[in-house]
Amino acid sequence: MHRIISLIPSATEIICALGFEDCLVGRSHECDYPLSVQRLPVCTEPKIDTNATSVEIDHRIKAILEKALSVYKVDVDKLKELQPTLIVTQSQCEVCAVSLKDVEKAICEFVESKPHIVSLESSTIADILKDILNVSSALDVPKRGKDFIRKMQLSMRYIENKSRKLPKLTIGCIEWIEPLMAAGNWVPELVEMAGGKNLFGTAGKHSPWIKLEEFMKEDPDLIVIMPCGFDIKKTLEEMQTLTKKKIWAKLKAVKNCNVYVVDGNQYFNRPGPRIVDSLKILAEIFHPREFNFGYANKGWKKYIWS
Repeated sequence: MHRIISLIPSATEIICALGFEDCLVGRSHECDYPLSVQRLPVCTEPKIDTNATSVEIDHRIKAILEKALSVYKVDVDKLKELQPTLIVTQSQCEVCAVSLKDVEKAICEFVESKPHIVSLESSTIADILKDILNVSSALDVPKRGKDFIRKMQLSMRYIENKSRKLPKLTIGCIEWIEPLMAAGNWVPELVEMAGGKNLFGTAGKHSPWIKLEEFMKEDPDLIVIMPCGFDIKKTLEEMQTLTKKKIWAKLKAVKNCNVYVVDGNQYFNRPGPRIVDSLKILAEIFHPREFNFGYANKGWKKYIWS
């Protein structure tokens, strides 16, 4: 019988999708889906105020990283108490979640259960599917993982094939508001699959910092705002940081009311099963007459600025 601790939301979703929710004994402070996992003991906490503004969060994270410290704290006593046989973490981004380094340091302090560590590292959609397969293999159900991946691929292929025949808009995706960051990693792939032409950020590469002046040069037809870790409500609260800049009003997408806010925290920032939902959200935004999966006002919302 597995005793699993997941220290990253996407891993929790993968584990549950594979049918092993009952084996979860602990989670990170960010693991909140499915809702039933919120009953589990929390094994981590952030060293920053996650309710702060985007610029305050950025300053605090950079100050911590400059000292070669971790952004998160792992509760070693809780790990000892829970005695996991499997811990799932990540090594893709030290800012986004508890890292492999944090976990290795923590388990050095206890050896009773000798947990196996699976570290996820997704930069592309192919990586996400590979991570799902790696987790299923660690759980001794590789066929179940392959079957689940096949279902994801069929859903994505349907949208991609249908979108290919539709008019293509130029798209600018924003992953952080202040300082401004374009979306990288798997997001450019999702944009292209949903029938858009991605202008900023490169598939498989870390999200790049960008100036609003550079954004203006390309002047996308449509803008999608998806700050890492922010829901729609929090993102809307942060929008004045962008709208107060003179260039904002000059952007084509703003003039044409083609700016959309999405729930980055629940969808786009989580490289797991709901990457399919993220693709569906973009398809709805880009081609509302062709796609309606029911995500309006819960997964995305049109931003009206005046």
